[in-house]
Amino acid sequence: MPLTDSDRANAQSPTWTQFIESFNYLAYRVGQNAQDKGWWKGDRNDGELIALMHSELSEALEALRHGNGPSDHIPMFNGVEEELADVIIRIMDYAHARKFRVAEAIRAKFEFNRTREHMHGGKKF
Repeated sequence: MPLTDSDRANAQSPTWTQFIESFNYLAYRVGQNAQDKGWWKGDRNDGELIALMHSELSEALEALRHGNGPSDHIPMFNGVEEELADVIIRIMDYAHARKFRVAEAIRAKFEFNRTREHMHGGKKF
């Protein structure tokens, strides 16, 4: 459901509260699954974890380069959808492990971006 004007105007709206609570709960579940699958046997390197996020974006680009057909793993979605989901899953896992407040930062950054000039003052892209 799209954000309403009142949601956009109020960073403490129920929509944001629900988003933050849901994101944090799902990040916990994603983190638990990663632990259960053996990915957190020891401490993991931050650079490696960020590189893995980046690799999922590269896989999304490759899906586009190859026509963005159905995913091999979840064929009801196209390749870009699957890879973007992988990026978010990796972000959630990392955020949970490091106790980063990503959902709250999304809210704060959204509110900050609302105050910026059109095209951030003249950027081309």
